[in-house]
Amino acid sequence: MLTAFRNFSKYRYLLYELIKKDIKLKYRSSVLGVLWTLLEPLLTMIVLTVVFSGLLGKGDESFPVYILCGRLLYSFFSTGTKTALKSIRKNASTIKKVYVPKYMYPLASTMSSYLMFLISLIVLVGVVLYEKVTITTAIIGSIVPLILVFFLTFGVGLILSVLDVFFRDLEYLWTVVLMLIMYTCAIFYKVESLKSITNEWIFKINPLYSLIVNFRNAIFGRPLDMYHMWYAMGFSAVVMLIGSFLFYKKQDKFILYI
Repeated sequence: MLTAFRNFSKYRYLLYELIKKDIKLKYRSSVLGVLWTLLEPLLTMIVLTVVFSGLLGKGDESFPVYILCGRLLYSFFSTGTKTALKSIRKNASTIKKVYVPKYMYPLASTMSSYLMFLISLIVLVGVVLYEKVTITTAIIGSIVPLILVFFLTFGVGLILSVLDVFFRDLEYLWTVVLMLIMYTCAIFYKVESLKSITNEWIFKINPLYSLIVNFRNAIFGRPLDMYHMWYAMGFSAVVMLIGSFLFYKKQDKFILYI
């Protein structure tokens, strides 16, 4: 553990440069640049509100906030895992030339996405104020899902980055899986509003849904749901352990396949 910490400390400046590089590459051909980090969730929220407010959010003035809370966390998870998945193959030329701890690449990809996610929370603040949602001390609890969503995304990203080296079609399969995850996150509808639901367990086993539930609870002034908090925490810890172990065991073979 001490060796790993020293190794990380030694290459921390490289991590900073990789994060900066990822952000620059993402917006290099965009006219608005980083502004899209604010505009994209706002425009998506408006579209989803217009489409679904009459069906699922009728009479709920805070429906845009409800949508945005779910959309922001899901967008980070989706973007963070997809960029981490491709991080090893994308940096194949560098890996072949110089020694760098290989976990730096998925970590940098996840952290750059997380930084953009934190910036996008400015939009949520604006919408909360516009919709006049009452802010209470419960909002402090939002720190828990905001931290856990990073570790969940990084853990899953580590696993995907390893598998993608040996199984190139994973990128396309993961896109399909993300679609399933999105629909079981209840981004634009409320689970309790679905009548005669027989597969509620699908939502309960989705750790991202658990994080979204508690993030919404904190924003709307409700206490954190303990089941969802402990489940998301446990799931994040497990995928972090699995991802770290798998990456450590397979990283020496990357050079043979990238």
